[in-house]
Amino acid sequence: MIIRDARAEEIVDLRHEILRTGLPRELAHFEGDEEPTTHHVVAELDGQIIGCATILRRPWNGQPAWQLRGMAVANGMQGRGVGTMMLEELERIVRESGHSAQMWCNARVPAAPFYRKHGWQIVADEFHIEHAGPHVKMTKRINRR
Repeated sequence: MIIRDARAEEIVDLRHEILRTGLPRELAHFEGDEEPTTHHVVAELDGQIIGCATILRRPWNGQPAWQLRGMAVANGMQGRGVGTMMLEELERIVRESGHSAQMWCNARVPAAPFYRKHGWQIVADEFHIEHAGPHVKMTKRINRR
């Protein structure tokens, strides 16, 4: 399995399949996907994209930060380290960016334990996102080393 940079159009199909099941495909295109400072990564196995994640510059509490969005792992591949490897790559990008060491996300409630295992903290009560269900806000500050 390799983790590599990707273009937005490469990840829309997996986002649609996992995060927007049964909804119009265009709902898997997210605001900010095409911004020049946005980073998309994919996990690829035997030429197939099995995971995707995006970070983009979005403030947290009025301060510069990175928002993690659209993280998805293909059905049957969860629990195999795919998400962990993508998070590690995104944290490396954040660490080297010079923009901010602060990350945040709106995590689906079932995914919150995964993020907590990787050092993220829940910082707000549960809320609902249309087309995506119950979420919690989570944050992580990246050690610049």
